[in-house]
Amino acid sequence: MAGSPYASALGRLKPYFPEFLPVGTFETLLAARDVGEITKLLEATPYQTDLVGARASYQGAALVEVAVNRTLARRIRQAFSATPYAGREIVGAYLARWDLQNIGLILSAKAQNRRLTETDEELVSSREIPAGLYAGVLSLDDLRGLLAQPSVEAVAQGLVRFGYGAAILPLLDAYRRSGDIFPILAVLDREYYRNLLAHTVFFQGDEWVVRELIRGEIDVRNALLLLKSRAAEGTTPDAVQARWIEGGNLPAGTVADLLGAPTVPALAERLRARFPHVGEGDAAFTAEQSLAGYESALWGDYAAETLERVRSYPLSLAIIFHYLLRAQLERDDLRQIAFGVVYGLPAARVRRALVSVRL
Repeated sequence: MAGSPYASALGRLKPYFPEFLPVGTFETLLAARDVGEITKLLEATPYQTDLVGARASYQGAALVEVAVNRTLARRIRQAFSATPYAGREIVGAYLARWDLQNIGLILSAKAQNRRLTETDEELVSSREIPAGLYAGVLSLDDLRGLLAQPSVEAVAQGLVRFGYGAAILPLLDAYRRSGDIFPILAVLDREYYRNLLAHTVFFQGDEWVVRELIRGEIDVRNALLLLKSRAAEGTTPDAVQARWIEGGNLPAGTVADLLGAPTVPALAERLRARFPHVGEGDAAFTAEQSLAGYESALWGDYAAETLERVRSYPLSLAIIFHYLLRAQLERDDLRQIAFGVVYGLPAARVRRALVSVRL
């Protein structure tokens, strides 16, 4: 593929791949006694710059949270800057997830009457630049302005001018009656994936790799929906299909059959054809009624399959998504470890929730 526009992208991103933490570092972090020790260990890694920059304003778990979010946002900027013009529309649609994640945090904060300072540190941003800004529409000031709104309804009205309000406004009456924020968050997710797949059109012929990455992610989300619904008991197939995300490889027409499994482990067994290691979650569910083992196994299968595929196409759009996926997985795992220590969870239990140690 001589002359590929992605040769430059590969050249620009290749020096950054060694900065991702090796498996051994995650194992060392899992043995940390407290958040202070986690911070000290991360100071010997590429997270040092963001830890030092945030230390004046944050401490403890909040310091780790802010630092890993800033590092993620910086990596997103590197990936988007390296993306050739032909791929920017697809990458931009993908990065809108961080706008929506921040919006979800704000809506949840309002629904739970949480103070602004309890949420501001969780926003995915690099210093004063939110991750979604590289391809999204909300600045950090916009996000803080939304946080300052007095209610979910006021936030929804404020989102109209950014193009996110149309999906939310029709659900406000139901929210006022039930106080349940989940349907609003779910419809934002469905709209996000619908828009993302619509943008992942075939232009150079290699976009199919990215489309499979997206379809696989949708499969994980839908499989988790099934497992959570079966664990809750009494959830009908119609209720699951109302929350189903279209566009994955698991067809909505199989919901009734899958949900008809007599137990959660039996449902997991029916999902093994798509996710070979999902059964690893059986022991944790039987012992603790926890779905964390299933969630980790699902994301682990997805990540292993997807990373193997994108590595095979370095001179294509896949190189951008390879880098972005590694960055997201690392951020999520570091947060798992930090909050596992905060809440005193056994290291073995936290380890089961990590994806990076499976790769």
